[in-house]
Amino acid sequence: MDWTKQIIRYVIVMLLQVLLFDRLQLGGVCHPYIYVLCLLMFPITLPHSVDMLLGAAVGLIMDICCNSLGIHIAACVLLMFIRPYLLGAIVNDRDRLNEQISLRALGLGGWIEYVVILVVIHHFAVFQLGAWGWSHIGFVLLSTLVSSIVTISIIVAYNMLKFK
Repeated sequence: MDWTKQIIRYVIVMLLQVLLFDRLQLGGVCHPYIYVLCLLMFPITLPHSVDMLLGAAVGLIMDICCNSLGIHIAACVLLMFIRPYLLGAIVNDRDRLNEQISLRALGLGGWIEYVVILVVIHHFAVFQLGAWGWSHIGFVLLSTLVSSIVTISIIVAYNMLKFK
């Protein structure tokens, strides 16, 4: 794996998130968080504890940029905690994944299932923690749905262009 290329990709995605997508809040319910792409594509060969530390680091960067008091750290650590178990449920032969999680390695159905489940869990965690309770669950669910659709669309478009 070319780590330099990966790091540059992660920096670009994080800059796009902070400089462009954080300013895009359509109708007050759409907050696309494309930075989860970084977490979704981390290599699977890293130990689970390292995955969670990297998730916390990405979440910390987002919390600093968004002034969100640990919401992104919690959501990113949750995503990284669930990720290996979800991969185990989707892929029977983990050796098939080699080192990189990709559209080619998982197949279209498995990859979409992987992306949709983790993006929805992440977004729900972000919005629910931001709501500070269950009294705004309707707004949380609406924001999760709309933001997840937009985020997943951007991630799918990126991956389709990447693999063309």
